[in-house]
Amino acid sequence: MFFVVGPVLLYLPFVFMFLYISLNYFVKGKKSVCIVVLGDLGRSPRMLYHTSSFAKEGFHVDLVGYGGSKLPDSIRRNKDIRKYLLPDVPTFLKYCPRLLVFILKVIFQSITLGVTLLFSPKAGFIMIQNPPCIPTLAVCWLICWLRGSKLVIDWHNYGYTILSLGVGEQHTLVKIAKWYEFLFGRFSAVNFCVTNAMRTDLSSLGISANTLYDKAPEEFKKTPVEDKHKLLLKLSEKYNLFVPDKKSEKYKEETVLTVKQSDGKIVNRQDRPAFLISSTSWTEDEDFGVLLQTLHEYEIAADTKDNKLPDVVCVITGKGPQKEYYKEKIEKTEWKHVKICLPWLESEDYPVLLGSADLGVCLHTSSSGLDLPMKVVDMFGCGVPVCAIDYNCISELVQHNHNGLVFSNSKHLLQQLKILLDDFHTGQKRLTEMREKLEIFQAIRWHESWKKTVLPLFTSEKLKVH
Repeated sequence: MFFVVGPVLLYLPFVFMFLYISLNYFVKGKKSVCIVVLGDLGRSPRMLYHTSSFAKEGFHVDLVGYGGSKLPDSIRRNKDIRKYLLPDVPTFLKYCPRLLVFILKVIFQSITLGVTLLFSPKAGFIMIQNPPCIPTLAVCWLICWLRGSKLVIDWHNYGYTILSLGVGEQHTLVKIAKWYEFLFGRFSAVNFCVTNAMRTDLSSLGISANTLYDKAPEEFKKTPVEDKHKLLLKLSEKYNLFVPDKKSEKYKEETVLTVKQSDGKIVNRQDRPAFLISSTSWTEDEDFGVLLQTLHEYEIAADTKDNKLPDVVCVITGKGPQKEYYKEKIEKTEWKHVKICLPWLESEDYPVLLGSADLGVCLHTSSSGLDLPMKVVDMFGCGVPVCAIDYNCISELVQHNHNGLVFSNSKHLLQQLKILLDDFHTGQKRLTEMREKLEIFQAIRWHESWKKTVLPLFTSEKLKVH
């Protein structure tokens, strides 16, 4: 009897697996999408915007990626959005040789991502963020082939160009990654990209893509002075630079930028410093040495006799591998007219802080030269003019002398700060002109743009999922 039942029991798990996959194969149709990010979900705003837009249009959404940063409440509390967190790569791998770490990491991520996608309910579409391309492209293509889903790639940049920053363009691994990325990129049913320059480049490689420009959602807007005051009070509990050097007895509450008068009205300080903001992931494609050199030279200029330049409060948000290096350099420098803060903000505080700024600075250069910085999109959504470092396609977003300024080095950026801030306390003519030009950009938000570009493709007969 055992010799008959034993083999049957042995194969039961495989039978159940087959039935589970088969049933899930037909569970969902075209009104479902699985969005995959092989990174911190909370730090992948464009994919979260996709998630929210799909949910608004009646799609069931599965969101797959790594934990870490807190997700927005609109994502966490939406019953039509299910979250699947991938297990982190084991920490002991960092003690292995570099090449071995890469190989083991790819194997681990391939298995965990593949199993998660295979045992989650079938989605009509699997949309992935690229980069990273390894192993995401191959794993998601295989799952789509097994389950009859459609593969969609949202090209933010190229994975092989980011890899080249660390090992050099001629490294064998970079050449393999490039071949792999564009091989599997051709297997997708639909492609989106962030610039027309990238669309042209992908087309030359045999990949047809639709340009979907980043747009800020509704929460990115100019911050009312009351909300600014509230946030600065909150931040001042942890960061001293938001507390004024000298407090006045005639005000109930004070921050470095705002005051609450005796009648309860909150207003901007007349003697407030200019508020500069910059956001970064602290990676190799953003040289913050340029900004620090500019601020050092601004400090010297502001300390000269008869100058009209205001003091500056500069807030640099984000986290990444080079943050501690620059933090140490900042702390070793003596500042008199410039104050610098590197806070980590809650997701709901970030747009409020951006909307409180007078001017943004962007040092993103792009490893491929074909993508645009979302940080500038957010600033523009808040009506904040930007000085951005020049590279290949930045003009698709920042138009020099129109909605912002483009610079090439620290000396050039210093000249721009002097021009924009010279009349800070007497009119802000140039800043006001650029803010007015940004009203056109602010008129179109993410979901409206998404409905025109993305939604028609997901509801067309051409992409109908059977």
